[in-house]
Amino acid sequence: MADLQAMIEPLPAEIRENITANPVVFLERLTEVLDLSEEIFLIADKTNSIGSEYEPSDLVNLEDYPFYRNRSGMQLRAVVIPDALAMSEAARQEGIRLVFSSTYRSYDYQKTVYERNVRELGETQANRESAKPGTSQHQLGTAVDFGSITDAFADTPAGKWLYANAWKYGFSLSYPDGYEELTGYRHEIWHYRWISRPAAYLEHAYFDSLQHYLLLFLDTNRETLTRVYNGAQSREAI
Repeated sequence: MADLQAMIEPLPAEIRENITANPVVFLERLTEVLDLSEEIFLIADKTNSIGSEYEPSDLVNLEDYPFYRNRSGMQLRAVVIPDALAMSEAARQEGIRLVFSSTYRSYDYQKTVYERNVRELGETQANRESAKPGTSQHQLGTAVDFGSITDAFADTPAGKWLYANAWKYGFSLSYPDGYEELTGYRHEIWHYRWISRPAAYLEHAYFDSLQHYLLLFLDTNRETLTRVYNGAQSREAI
C-alpha cells in the first residue's frame, strides 16, 4: 500500500481517491493491463516522440473488413480490429453508423499534414490541432478519427454514442473538452485511441476518463508494477 501511495501521489486528488477507495480491486484490474504488450501504451505527445522509424508490424487494411469508411487506403493495427468490429456492430444495432475517417499515418504523411496546417492556420493554431511528425497518436496505428472530424461531430448520433460507449470496446477519447493545458491539444471529440478493454475500464473507473493520466501512470511506474506483479505470480506458483 505504501508503494501504491507513492506511485499515485503525482495524480490529481480525485483520481487518488478513486484508487485508494478500493485498492485491491484496482490492482486486480491493473494486472490485466500488465499482461498486455507494452507497445499498446506508448506515449506519443508534444513531449514524447516515437521517432521517424516507428511503424507497427501488424497493420491491416480496413477494406478487408465491414467498416464504414470515407476513403480508401486506411490501415489499423490488427490487434485493434476485433474491438473495432464489435463497437461498429453494437452501434449499428442501435441505428448508428460509425464512419472511419482517418487512421494510421506514417511519419512522412504526418509531416505533410502538419506542414499543410501550418500554412493554412498559422503555426500557433496548427499546434493546437495537429501533431508534429513523430508525436502523433495516428503513427501508432491505434488511433481513429471518426465522422466529420469537426466540432459538429459532438452533436451527431455517432458522436454522442461514441462518447458514451467507446470505452466499453477499448477506445479512449484522447483530447477531452477542457483539458488542452494537460493534453496540448484543443478538444477533439472525433479522435479516439484504442488502449484495450482492460485499460479503458481502468481509465473510466479510476482515472476520470483521462487517458493522459492513465498512460503517464503506466509509463512512470511500469518497472515497479511489473516487478511486484511478477513476484506475486511467482509466489502463487510456489
